[in-house]
Amino acid sequence: MMIRFLLPVMMLLPVAVAAAPLPPWSLGYDPARDPAADGREAIALAKATGRHVLIELGGDWCVWCRKLDRFLEANPDLRARLHRQFVLLKVNVSEENDNAAFLAGLPRFAGYPHAFVADGEGRIIHSQDITEWQEHGRYSRRRFRAFLDRWTTDAPKPSRP
Repeated sequence: MMIRFLLPVMMLLPVAVAAAPLPPWSLGYDPARDPAADGREAIALAKATGRHVLIELGGDWCVWCRKLDRFLEANPDLRARLHRQFVLLKVNVSEENDNAAFLAGLPRFAGYPHAFVADGEGRIIHSQDITEWQEHGRYSRRRFRAFLDRWTTDAPKPSRP
């Protein structure tokens, strides 16, 4: 009897996650935010909803960061899928606030924008050069979808070297 009740409720979870309002740290690069505190909340939400955290580093000064935002706005299916699969944590890195203490806890990376995938325990499990989502000088639906396919929490995890 309990299984009959839980199955429909569990099937609605992805819809509920997609319909929930996005937390403020998912909406933009805000130099006033504390990424460590936001990160703790993002990890708790990811763990509670069975998702990963996508930590996106950048800023409003970053041309490719703004292009990524426009790409996702122009592709609402990919944007919705991103938020179904990940808790997005945008971390501002700028002259106004370089968030050096937060960045010191991350693996090395080459430039901005850059993303890290963290699991529901907060462990970094992947470093993503976001230029790999580009093709012919613009963001690619195919490449972005391949990233989402690889990091869905339903997909087999890639083996580590």
